[in-house]
Amino acid sequence: MLDPQAQELLKLIVDRGVPPVETQTPVEARESYRARRLFTQPDPPPIWGVRDHTVSTPEASFQVREYQPTDRDGGPMRPALVYFHGGGWTIGDLDTHDTLCRTLSLETGYVVVSVDYRMGPEVRFPAAYNDCLAAFQWTVRHADALGIDPKKIAVGGDSAGGNLAAAVSLGLRGQAVTPAYQLLIYPAVDMHCRAPSHTHNGQGYLLTKNSITWFVGNYLAKPQDADDWRASPLLAKSHADLPPALVLTAGFDPLRDEGLQYADALSQAGVATEYICFERQIHGFITMGRVLRESNTAVSLCAQSLRRALG
Repeated sequence: MLDPQAQELLKLIVDRGVPPVETQTPVEARESYRARRLFTQPDPPPIWGVRDHTVSTPEASFQVREYQPTDRDGGPMRPALVYFHGGGWTIGDLDTHDTLCRTLSLETGYVVVSVDYRMGPEVRFPAAYNDCLAAFQWTVRHADALGIDPKKIAVGGDSAGGNLAAAVSLGLRGQAVTPAYQLLIYPAVDMHCRAPSHTHNGQGYLLTKNSITWFVGNYLAKPQDADDWRASPLLAKSHADLPPALVLTAGFDPLRDEGLQYADALSQAGVATEYICFERQIHGFITMGRVLRESNTAVSLCAQSLRRALG
């Protein structure tokens, strides 16, 4: 059964005539997504410190946002989470996920570094992946200044951000410093979009088959990119020797079965993996704590899993 609060939200979207994302331009869709957060998200909780930084690479410059839960005041180095926002590699930014990142920082006591990676269709694959990889490496290099233990840096994200977190974990495998944990919230892991839930949940639950086609079309430079593990982490030849993971999905999400498949692939490769499905929820629910109670439960669960993993 669909959560009654999610039912009310979906009805309200229909009653108010909110246009499907694929009928808008990317600029319009970004503005709509930013505006909608004021209705669905809790107020951003006060936090001790927030600073924006510029990360520059030979390829591009982009912003990251640092969240400090309290004044460290010479105390021990903290674990950290490098977070990649959702939005189909097309919409979303530091502000759309500000409340979530503040809450994760406060509930864990960890530093959170949120990444404003480049998006399509203006800049296509693999730009977002490259930026997210660079953001993790930037965090490692600046660990002392950020008060971070470089051996305890997790990666995480929702939807497209979960895709990027999984891909970054694969890309850093075998490096001197690798992510200590993966927080994968309803991740997109197969750009071919062939899991059964794409059909079962492909219409009527906010994220649809048509909107997924629009997002993927904005991100990939060519159809063959869907075969690249950096775009489709599920298709990597091996999932061994990756960081422990929590994979969280929603029961009425087209991406539900992809998340389960990825959790199974990690487990079969010997990676310590937890899988939890919020059976009554829709895609995107993790940021909707003002209107969906289970969102707040899910955020706390994510924080608990990070604390257990990183100490």
